[in-house]
Amino acid sequence: MIVLVPVYRPGDRLPPLVTDLRAALPGARVLVVDDGSGPAAAGVLRAAYERGATVLRRRVNRGKGVVLRTGFRYAAARHPGHDVLCVDADGQHLVPDVCRVAERLRATGATTLGVRRFDGEVPARSRFGNAATRVAFRLATGRDVRDTQTGLRAYPAGLLDWLVTIPGDRFEYEMDVLLRAVGAGLPIEQVDITTRYHAGNAGSHFSALADSVRIYRPLVGFAAARLTGRARPGRVPDPGVTTSRPTPATRTP
Repeated sequence: MIVLVPVYRPGDRLPPLVTDLRAALPGARVLVVDDGSGPAAAGVLRAAYERGATVLRRRVNRGKGVVLRTGFRYAAARHPGHDVLCVDADGQHLVPDVCRVAERLRATGATTLGVRRFDGEVPARSRFGNAATRVAFRLATGRDVRDTQTGLRAYPAGLLDWLVTIPGDRFEYEMDVLLRAVGAGLPIEQVDITTRYHAGNAGSHFSALADSVRIYRPLVGFAAARLTGRARPGRVPDPGVTTSRPTPATRTP
């Protein structure tokens, strides 16, 4: 299994996260993909590398969707046949929850989401935003996905070539993945996880206005296509074929 950690201006939680993930998931490879953080992130990324992670650095900041596709391409090209588990770098995901998501993927072979419960001390914007998007997603697709914006996701190896074809450079990418999975009739497993925020989620790079607009755009488009009868099921590539190549990136060191 490849544990993909997308980062932008990562903090000090990243190196210990690498250590914890490698200890909890023996045999897994940790892949950190940096989204153009610049020289200021060199020390933290080097520490992650020294703790056993493979580190890829994009030269220019492009967004989470670009970084995820970079990781999927790298995994498909360098480690074909390996499932990919995506984990946020901000300490929001507890390692036992990461392991439970990995176990569900292994048991079912299906895309698996770590679904936050949104109880306890959760920032109001996160609680409201998730509730609103959950309702909108259910109305648009007829499927109840309880956390459409979770960063803790596990994908089977056979979907990697498909994942790199899905558009979206920023946070809207993860929404589009879910919409196209529904359109293709793919199963989606959901595992309840603990919700944990540090300092009111101050480390998040999510823009409440701009990124919300980006997320809702594909959702509205999917609903409109469904209403007008223009919706088409997404095509999933043959899982036995791997044609991806890594996106150009620099490696540390």
